[in-house]
Amino acid sequence: MSDHDEGDDRFVAIGERLRRAREARAMSLDDVANQTRIPMRHLQHIELGEWDALPAPTYAIGFTRNYASAVGLDGPAIANELRDEIGGPRRRTQAAEYYEPADPARVPPKSLVIGVIVAIVLLVGAYVLWRNTLGADTGPAPEPVAEAPQDSGGPAPDNGQAVAPQDVTGQAVTLTALGDVWFSVTDGNGGPSLHSGVMTTGQTFTVPATATRPLLRTGRPQMLRASAAGRDLGLIGPEERTVDNVSLLPQDLAARAAGQTAAPAAAPATTPAPNRSRRPPPRTPASVQAQPPAPQPTGPLSVPPPAPQQ
Repeated sequence: MSDHDEGDDRFVAIGERLRRAREARAMSLDDVANQTRIPMRHLQHIELGEWDALPAPTYAIGFTRNYASAVGLDGPAIANELRDEIGGPRRRTQAAEYYEPADPARVPPKSLVIGVIVAIVLLVGAYVLWRNTLGADTGPAPEPVAEAPQDSGGPAPDNGQAVAPQDVTGQAVTLTALGDVWFSVTDGNGGPSLHSGVMTTGQTFTVPATATRPLLRTGRPQMLRASAAGRDLGLIGPEERTVDNVSLLPQDLAARAAGQTAAPAAAPATTPAPNRSRRPPPRTPASVQAQPPAPQPTGPLSVPPPAPQQ
């Protein structure tokens, strides 16, 4: 080989030129791999010119271009040269492995992936166990609480039990109309008006909490039902008549309902009054009744002899 041939790089293999350029820059294959992200074994195949060991011609050309650019050579020119060299039909062996990134920071290790999967399985199992334990400790379901019967608009059934005044003391009183009824509510006798007007069936009025002595006036007390704290305090009155100054304090209404309930039970049994139109027969003295009747003479009348003289 002449001196001209030895100094002309065109007659040197592509892999050899790349190796010389790398050594001229004092770079190792590890440096090139870290810079280009090309696996170490592929770099070794490129320097040895083992193009059949690379996955495909496209990979071989791309790896070679990046390698050449990393060591300061003209990457596109070398890629075109390699394309002319291996671009025709050729027989090559199937690559055992495909391209994989060389940077370990971008791909987590298998041990880390397996540890994450195991942790997820343990968390799911612990959650399922906790839910099952929680369901077992809740105990039997509470018995349903019977709901209070809704107001149907008629008078409340009298069950003979009065509402204790202390159960509703301090609670807000609500009046419910069972029909068309006019009424007025004032705060004290002659005080400010809290309500004055007609309510229809189903309408309600709640006594303000600021009222100190609410008083009611109406002509149809049987059409107003009072309640406080969910407890039925009964009707304002049993019949249609004008009532005035009826206290709407909850304890007073409770006492009023208790009195209306207990009144029929406490009524004493009535006995017929004696008939004074019939006068009793006159009473006969005992001395007269004790004397026997005088005997009547049955024979001839006889005169007793005179008594002897002394």
